[in-house]
Amino acid sequence: MKIVRGAYTYTKVVLTVIALLLAVLAMRPVPVAAQMEPTTTFYVEPGTSPIRNLNGGVPSDGKVVINMSTGDVWGFPTHGAGAPYPVEALPLSGRAPGSKPVYLGKFDFASIRHGR
Repeated sequence: MKIVRGAYTYTKVVLTVIALLLAVLAMRPVPVAAQMEPTTTFYVEPGTSPIRNLNGGVPSDGKVVINMSTGDVWGFPTHGAGAPYPVEALPLSGRAPGSKPVYLGKFDFASIRHGR
């Protein structure tokens, strides 16, 4: 098989141009539009705490959750003495018991950051 010298040079040139164009394409900075939502960090206090109802209801044990980005403090009553999860005394429905949050207050994290 005889290789024509002109065809061999042409192939090398074409492959070199392709390699250079690919290198330029790979090295070119591409703007990235990140579509991330701001992260919200929650701190769940260990154990259970007495959760008082701000409407004058009977306090019960529950979990306390703090939104670390806003300082909001929420209590999730568990309706059980020291239970770490919601407990329903008389399970009448076939669903798992749930707990609605009770707003307890707010930590003023802004004053800590500004030193006031």
